[in-house]
Amino acid sequence: MRESVRTRFRYWFDGTMDRGTPALISWLALASLVLIGLASTLVVLFTDTDAEDNGGWPGVAWMSLLRTLDPGTMGGDTGSPVFLVLMLAVTLGGIFIVSALIGVLTAGLNQKLQKLRTGRSRLVERGHTIVLGWSDQVFTVVAELVEANQSERRSCVVILADRDKVSMEDAIRARIPDPGRTRVICRSGNPLVRADLELVSPDTAKSIMVLPPVGDDRDVDVIKVLLLLHSRPWTGDRPQVVAAVHDSENLAAARLAAGRSALVIDAEDIAVRLIAQAHRQTGLSTVFNELLSFVGNEFYFYDAPALEGSTYGHALNAFDLGIPVGLRTATGDALVNPPMDTVIGPGDQILLLAEDDLLIRLGRTRPAITESAITSAPAQPPTPDRTLLIGENSRTAKLVTLLDSFVQPGSTLDIAAPHRPEAVLRDPLVNLTVGFKTCAPTRRSSLEALDLGDYQHVVVLSDDTVAAGPADDRTLVTLLHLRDIEDSLGNPYSIVTEMNDDANREVAQVTKADDFIVSTKMISLLLTQLTENPHLHAVFTDLFTPEGSEIYLKPASDYVARGAGADFATVIEAARRRGETAIGYRLADHGERPPSYGIFLNPPRTTPLTFGPTDTVIVFAEGEAAAPADTEGHGR
Repeated sequence: MRESVRTRFRYWFDGTMDRGTPALISWLALASLVLIGLASTLVVLFTDTDAEDNGGWPGVAWMSLLRTLDPGTMGGDTGSPVFLVLMLAVTLGGIFIVSALIGVLTAGLNQKLQKLRTGRSRLVERGHTIVLGWSDQVFTVVAELVEANQSERRSCVVILADRDKVSMEDAIRARIPDPGRTRVICRSGNPLVRADLELVSPDTAKSIMVLPPVGDDRDVDVIKVLLLLHSRPWTGDRPQVVAAVHDSENLAAARLAAGRSALVIDAEDIAVRLIAQAHRQTGLSTVFNELLSFVGNEFYFYDAPALEGSTYGHALNAFDLGIPVGLRTATGDALVNPPMDTVIGPGDQILLLAEDDLLIRLGRTRPAITESAITSAPAQPPTPDRTLLIGENSRTAKLVTLLDSFVQPGSTLDIAAPHRPEAVLRDPLVNLTVGFKTCAPTRRSSLEALDLGDYQHVVVLSDDTVAAGPADDRTLVTLLHLRDIEDSLGNPYSIVTEMNDDANREVAQVTKADDFIVSTKMISLLLTQLTENPHLHAVFTDLFTPEGSEIYLKPASDYVARGAGADFATVIEAARRRGETAIGYRLADHGERPPSYGIFLNPPRTTPLTFGPTDTVIVFAEGEAAAPADTEGHGR
């Protein structure tokens, strides 16, 4: 059955209307031309002198156009009744056409503004950093990128997430009111959709960070985004891609999806290692927080041709500003705290800890060493531990296994939790003897029944069966009980706790816990460091694996005699003789003062120092079980 001409024309007309505001304006313009042309022709046909008096058909057409645009123009018209009626018709038609045009323009402008507010326009940038996904970690990431780009003339951070653009910008503006020279741009879109990914111009980006969303399937979403990025055809150099997975079992799949050029870190493994190391070395999380942050001291690779041919040990006191902590060879291998007789070859770079790359300076003369202050006594041997683990979560099994590799034979670990972790208690261990005690962590009477005075270290784990906020609230109550009990017992143990939100750390300071492990913030800082300098991946891998050198807080008396006047150059020399690299110290008397909590990294070389009995020196050393933080108390 053939459609009628009217039906086909209507279908065609409806199709033109679907093209939006430009099509509507085109139809109104056509209607105006038809109205003007028809009125002008009628004036020429039905009037004698009026058309001639007004310049013929072109003149009448111009008059009709003016009356279409401005109805008031007709007020002074004179002529025959036919001429006036036709001009009136043109004016009335113009009123409807102009009114419709104003409505169309208003609607089109509103649609365009709404589109801009929804963040669906394509980005035109180069050298920008892309953050894919949205979670609370994005605030830490953006704040760190802003700090990292302070010395840049122009920088840009782009966030693509399946959220409202305006709400994202408002949230970032509330948490980071002063972005400095860094422009923060948000785009609304699903990072799992290729068309949405193109909105942020990945081809011209410097680096791409994949943030895990909130939810049980966050690792699945990260893997899917990595697959999308890996399979995407790239024009030009592919930007550096960094991501993190929260379940260690998904690490291999994520790395396969990302390809060889991307960097994928195991967030769960790093969090567990931080807890395992910090439970015997209070203050370690503050050290890592500064090393991974762009605020304070950070790692830099530095070309020092003047030191070629000398040894790494000789270079330790060769700088006025900045502390050498390792080498990056000409072949790209990173060596943290290498043997002191390692020769610095041509093309090698020195890995330095410094406040800024502009503040690195070789010294003209080497600082004087106070030989009388350096102790010749052997380091205190580590002793078996008695540790109490309060709470239980998905990381308990891995934490217990890792603790077993850190502690000395004969050490004891008791798990105090509402439910017995059968899988943990069943696994065979080498150095640890693991026990279980039933406990409700938020009940004081239940905590007092644990005989807390028998333990050297107490670790409080976050409950991952509830949301992050309520879990931190429960942890806070537990910490208050533990600290009050400890005060009544005479401070026999240290307290290290796991927190979910770094904002809750400030609230929890009232508990005077010795250390807080905020793993989500640490992972955010690590990802940000890798987006700015992917060569640091080898450095951090060395620090977080037992096979390489790690960070230890060891008794200051292992390096300089108690009460002896010295300086940090002397401490560096004392550590060098033990095959270690000193990077700072911790003063116990300042242990409860934020934001450094007694930690001083990269201090001046020649400032006089006198260490107390519970002060510690922060060193890079080979992966051995660390000595206790002090011998008198627990090193708060």
